[in-house]
Amino acid sequence: MSKYYSIHEFSKIIGVSAQTLRNWDANGKLHPHHTTVSGYRYYSDEQLNQVINVKPKNRITIGYCRVSSHKQKNDLERQIDNVKTYLLAKGQPFEIISDIGSGINYKKKGLQELIRRISQNQVEKVVILYKDRLLRFGFELIEYIASLYNCEIEIIDNTEKSEQQELVEDLVQIITVFSCKLQGKQANKAKKLIRELIQEEADGKSHKSNVDTK
Repeated sequence: MSKYYSIHEFSKIIGVSAQTLRNWDANGKLHPHHTTVSGYRYYSDEQLNQVINVKPKNRITIGYCRVSSHKQKNDLERQIDNVKTYLLAKGQPFEIISDIGSGINYKKKGLQELIRRISQNQVEKVVILYKDRLLRFGFELIEYIASLYNCEIEIIDNTEKSEQQELVEDLVQIITVFSCKLQGKQANKAKKLIRELIQEEADGKSHKSNVDTK
């Protein structure tokens, strides 16, 4: 007698997400053996044997590294070295994808390559040094997309920043991007605002350090 598996049971056995099975059903790659009146999909032992032969193999870990500008190339090299050292210690096959561009730029070649390979079920895990190295805004969206393909996103350094520090960094990123589109006095005003925000943050850190040492 043939055994039947729910979509979640079947997905765990073959190592793909339930969403991937739904996608396979939609594009005709693999339909469930039957679907109940309530819409629940079930798969058979025969289909299990079939899918094992087409299951994605050799998924790898990708280390993703990013800095905002070409002036930070040295920082990018250090970031890559840190991620490589971490992954070598894990003993896992991996590749490094690096980007130079704003954390709110979604058109970076490296980021698009990373998303493409995740969506093709080629990536087991994405490793980043800090959360904002992936994206300044939208990390949760990329994390959700990755989860649809059983891809984990691992953050090496989870050191939490203060709310004020995160707010300042976000504002600096936004103003920097938009100031590039401005000209003349408007651009100068934007640059002045960036300098003031950075100085305020530096003064805040200095004050906190003085208080801590007293």
